[in-house]
Amino acid sequence: MIGSSQPVITDDEFNKFREFFYRKTGIMFEDNKRYFVDKRIFERMKAVNSESFRSYFTRLRFQASGEELQKLINLMTVNESYFFREAYQFDCLVNSMLDEITLRKAKGEMVRIWSIPCSSGEEPYSIAIYLLEKWQKLEHYNVEILASDIDTDILERAKEGIYSPRSVQHLPAALLRKYFLQLPSGDYQICQDLRDSVTFSRVNLMDPGDTRPFRKIDVVFCRNLLIYFDDVSRREAAQVLYDAIIPGGFICLGHSESMSRICNLFRVRKLQDAIVYQKPLRGGA
Repeated sequence: MIGSSQPVITDDEFNKFREFFYRKTGIMFEDNKRYFVDKRIFERMKAVNSESFRSYFTRLRFQASGEELQKLINLMTVNESYFFREAYQFDCLVNSMLDEITLRKAKGEMVRIWSIPCSSGEEPYSIAIYLLEKWQKLEHYNVEILASDIDTDILERAKEGIYSPRSVQHLPAALLRKYFLQLPSGDYQICQDLRDSVTFSRVNLMDPGDTRPFRKIDVVFCRNLLIYFDDVSRREAAQVLYDAIIPGGFICLGHSESMSRICNLFRVRKLQDAIVYQKPLRGGA
């Protein structure tokens, strides 16, 4: 059991941990994140009664189940979102991207949209609401909304669909009444139909075994994830997303991210509501 004295992580140990975590997740912690990282490691050391970083790191590396690594990943990842965040991209989805996508599909075919990282579910549920409210062709196509995150705790929260007033503050009052139930606590729970409309799964974008099943995706929302990667991991992630998307499909990044600075796999498209990135059609764009 860890006593009252604070355990110590040496610079060499921190560097070894940082490299290990990077290999597993693609996330690189800069030196200015040292306090953040140490604090969360100490929290997990206390939880598992590790008296030294060395013993904890051994557990982290060699535990067959990977359970402790997953718990640490859940602590290390930042999950902050709200409904209709950067809504101009949802406008672009229903006003432009889906119209282009469905030009190459017969009525009744599947349209697949993937939100990664989905955090606590605000993004994929926002997509569902936008489709229901604003995409006039919805009744003509089968739509599958996939939502993935590396954090298993946050995925459970997403499946429950319970949100604070702050999280829903940008929703029009009519939509809040239509799709949510206010709980005695003051929080809001999204309706069962919308919870059933999204398929949640745990995915590490750096693990080929996790990402291989994601193919023939029409639109990917991958917003504010690549900022946590270094250049090498960003290029690897871009290739993974490229392989997942159909020719002619689209990807949306966060407002501070640029695919053009990462790779040349995608075309820049300046559509009506937003700048997005498109996988070229076979034989040219």
